[in-house]
This record gives sequence, structure tokens and C-alpha cells, in this order.
Amino acid sequence: MTRTELFDQIKLKQSFLCVGLDTDINKIPKHLLDLEDPIFEFNRQIIDATKEFAIAYKPNIAFYEAMGSRGWESLEKTVNYIPKDIFTIADAKRGDIGNTSSLYARAFFEKMNFDSVTVAPYMGVDSVSPFLQFENKWVILLAVTSNEGGKDFQFLQTEGQPLYKHVLSKSSLWGTPDNLMYVVGATRPEYLTEIRAIIPHHFLLVPGIGAQGGNLEAVCKFGMNNTCGLIVNSARGIIYKSDGKDFAEAAHFEAKLLQEEMKNLMGKYM
Repeated sequence: MTRTELFDQIKLKQSFLCVGLDTDINKIPKHLLDLEDPIFEFNRQIIDATKEFAIAYKPNIAFYEAMGSRGWESLEKTVNYIPKDIFTIADAKRGDIGNTSSLYARAFFEKMNFDSVTVAPYMGVDSVSPFLQFENKWVILLAVTSNEGGKDFQFLQTEGQPLYKHVLSKSSLWGTPDNLMYVVGATRPEYLTEIRAIIPHHFLLVPGIGAQGGNLEAVCKFGMNNTCGLIVNSARGIIYKSDGKDFAEAAHFEAKLLQEEMKNLMGKYM
């Protein structure tokens, strides 16, 4: 998917909502467990219930890998079911030596047909560049994460500034705003002004809204640009809003609430 196509979806839906498909077999409604593929059935109903509001879906690959070959089958069916005009994110956090990264890229871009994959920057340019060789595919590089342990390295001072700023400055030369995004956690919106000073035009994938307590308006105030520039993820707050037979309806209602808030914030900050 191109940058223009992504922005067209944002304008059309007046939304920058990403629904995280962190689908846990132990958390989905019990009435689905008797089905042949309960994970896919859960995802299918969530997608149907939220696709008018979502501009992206982000399966967290670990939830599928943990189930072995059946999990990969559920994932493949899920990705194939997502409408083609909706952006797809493989939340895999890959990153290895160049030839291994090339195989990871082929797996997610050619075999699974994702639009993007999350990648760790720690091993440097040769571990990231193989993912950037695919036309109309995206790298989403980890920059500032929401987890408490993110402070262990991301904010270490080196040459007068925190490490994450070095990551942003250096890596922004590896790709362009047309094929490179960054992960910036919603629980750290106070850093967005400084981040935007380094990468004003790149899209940011922002997890942490909803169950993790991130503030959507703060994210928009400091992180939005004139093409929105944000993809805000909510997973548990949408997909597990109900554990009963009404789970899809509950997800629809929650996604609609977020879309309405996003529409208002786009009018305010874009």
C-alpha cells in the first residue's frame, strides 16, 4: 500500500484507528472453542464489526506462533480476509543479520502479503535494509516503546542526547516517509514534539491507547501532522470489550467511539 492510498483511507473514514488482533485462545468467548478454527472465527467477526472504522489491522505474531502450525494457518486466513484497502501490520519485531532479515521480509511480504512489519533497529542498517527493498511495503521501526523496560536503553544519554534520538536520526536516512514508519508508545506523548522535530513527515504507529492508558488527545496534539501521520492501535480495549456472544457488537461500539473521537481530533489538529 502506498502512502497516498493510506492517507486516502484516513480521509475517507475520518479515522486513524488500527485494531490489534492480539487474539488469545484463552480469552476469546467460550462458545467459539467448539469451532474448527476459533481464532479465525473470532478475528473474522471482529474484522466485520470494525472494518468501517479501522484503517489498519495489526496481528501480534506471537499469539499465532504460540499455537504452532494451526496458529499460522489462522493468521494466514485472517490476513487474506482483511479487505485489501485496509493496511496490514505484522507485529513481529524482527531484526537479524542481513540474509536472515531477507528471509523474514520474504515471509511477511511475499508469502503472507502483509503491507508492513515491525522491526527492531538494534543491529543496524544491514538488518533493516532488506525489508526496505520491497515496493509499496513498509518497515515500522521501534523507536520509543510503552513498556517500562523501554527506559533501560532507549533513554540512555549518549553524545548529549538519548539513544532513541540517535536511532531516529540515523535510521531516517535508510528509508523515506514512503516506506518507513516508527513505533512511538502512547504512554510517552511528552516526547512527541522532539520526535516530530527529527522526523516531521513519517507515520507513527502508536500503541498504548485504551487498556494501557494512553491519552489520545495528547498524542494528536503533539504527534499529528498535515497528513495525519498517526496510526493509533487499540487491541484489548476493542477485541475483548465483551467475552460473551455479543463480543463483535461490543467491539463495533468501542471502535465507533474511537473513530468519532479521532474525527474530532483530526478537525482540531490537522
